[in-house]
Amino acid sequence: MAKIGDIDVGEFPLLLAPMEDVSDPPFRALCKEQGADVVYTEFISSEGLIRDAAKSVMKLDIYEKERPVGIQIFGAVLESMLKSIEIVEASGPDIIDINFGCPVKKVVSKGAGAGILKDIDLMVSLTQAMVKHTKLPVTVKTRLGWDEDSIKIVEVAERLQDVGCKAISIHGRTRAQMYKGEANWHPIADVKNNPRMHIPVFGNGDVDSPEKAMLMRDKFGLDGAMIGRASIGNPWFFNQVKHFFKTGTHAAPPTMQQRVEAARRHLEMAIDWKGEVLGVFETRRHYTNYFKGIPHFKEYRMKMVTSDHSQDVFKAFDEVLERFGDHQFV
Repeated sequence: MAKIGDIDVGEFPLLLAPMEDVSDPPFRALCKEQGADVVYTEFISSEGLIRDAAKSVMKLDIYEKERPVGIQIFGAVLESMLKSIEIVEASGPDIIDINFGCPVKKVVSKGAGAGILKDIDLMVSLTQAMVKHTKLPVTVKTRLGWDEDSIKIVEVAERLQDVGCKAISIHGRTRAQMYKGEANWHPIADVKNNPRMHIPVFGNGDVDSPEKAMLMRDKFGLDGAMIGRASIGNPWFFNQVKHFFKTGTHAAPPTMQQRVEAARRHLEMAIDWKGEVLGVFETRRHYTNYFKGIPHFKEYRMKMVTSDHSQDVFKAFDEVLERFGDHQFV
């Protein structure tokens, strides 16, 4: 049974990865309903929180039904990170997660995200200071290293554990790889197999099928899987993995009715949360995946991703149900 601090997260938990402009409250709610054991917010800039930047502050919104929920922050300046902890605590999350893995240039150039992989001592001292500054469990998400020549993840993970980190999620790529090539889970297994490690070690990167999740559990021996891209427009993925674990067979894919219903609820929740304009805009990225693999669908997809008014998108959903309601997904 995996535990993050005192929080029991179950046998081989499935965690929804923090994804910029994806892991917002509406999407997290859908994933939670569909079997995600722990969900994380989009990553939030510590500097943005201190400046009271509206976009950063809005990302702090969390809801009772999504617990346990982690708020993820990034930054490289100790004073800002500690101030941001106080702001984050006021939102009442269950976990504070530090992003030491984002490979995006605008984050890395400030020495934050994966940029900190060039300075492991700073990474450890920041973590230690944050652990001391909060009663909430602090976890870390990171990558294997800056590049192939600097992979020291076994040592790094142990040092983070020793300063009080309560769990670590490791993406099986270096910063130099960005999202290219295949994720390498072997170094993550090395972290888990280090006899001195006793906190949960979660694997991340390329878990895009129930079989891969099972491999991560049974062959690599990890404590859980963090799932990112495979869940976009496919919140059912978590329950599909759990069904496969239980039965060894694949769950039936969601029907057209279920897909339309999820897309509709997603849009409704997004509008409730962010208002009409942003709600419509920010849900667009999910529609392609909700309705993947349907022939002659382009006209309807275009309506969904170009309409500026929710009534037009809802109308497109109705049309889809009318025209493709009998479509058989395989």
